[in-house]
Amino acid sequence: MERRSLLFQLVRRDFEQRFVGSAVGWIWGLIHPLVLLLSWVFVFQICLGQTPPAGERSYALYIFAGMLPWLLFSETVQRSAPSLLDQANLITKTVFPAEIVPVSVFLSTLISHLLALALIVAAELWFKQLSPFLLLLPLYMLAIGLFAVGIGWIVASLHVFLRDTAQMLSVVLTMWFWATPIFLPAEKFPAQARFLLTANPLYYLVRSYRAMLLHSAAPDFRDLAIAVAFGATAFVVGGLFFRYMKRGFADVL
Repeated sequence: MERRSLLFQLVRRDFEQRFVGSAVGWIWGLIHPLVLLLSWVFVFQICLGQTPPAGERSYALYIFAGMLPWLLFSETVQRSAPSLLDQANLITKTVFPAEIVPVSVFLSTLISHLLALALIVAAELWFKQLSPFLLLLPLYMLAIGLFAVGIGWIVASLHVFLRDTAQMLSVVLTMWFWATPIFLPAEKFPAQARFLLTANPLYYLVRSYRAMLLHSAAPDFRDLAIAVAFGATAFVVGGLFFRYMKRGFADVL
């Protein structure tokens, strides 16, 4: 119960620090993904003439559905890297379960994710094509959470000892982003680059989000199984790595 209460306080504090006190508050959680979406649609659809894949009504919705799981994952991981340094006072001066810090980052980011998700659900209501399979979305969010928190534990603990970790992570996430089929369908990836898709858990999550948000067909549950396997592996490995590295936090922080 103590940990739950502490986790709740961390999530609330993180969310308030990001939005409360600004002119429009939590609406920034909607503005950021919308600005990204408009920028990408302008570049890829208007400037480069990209058209939506066969069977898709809107290129904007196609991109939006694909970017949602990516943003939840990447923002969690990127914000987890410096999170232990941000909470250094608590970690060094109290008996504090440092492992819940990246978890709180994910839960805080999940709030923004749900706000953005509400927009695309509203758009689907407008087109009157809301899928009942949306009820399965929490399972995919859990898979993202397991994977993002596991990676978050690794980068957060590394950043305590190697302050270049956040910068290196930014480079890795940039390359990872372009190896994820957000703007183009997987079929347009070169044959020699297809291995990047099969080894990329975000590929399965992006595909599943699109199936549930844009179509009334059931998602491929093999994708969920693969995503959960990636997530559970990252969660266990990240947790063990964090536990090992945690012994030296007090000396460095």
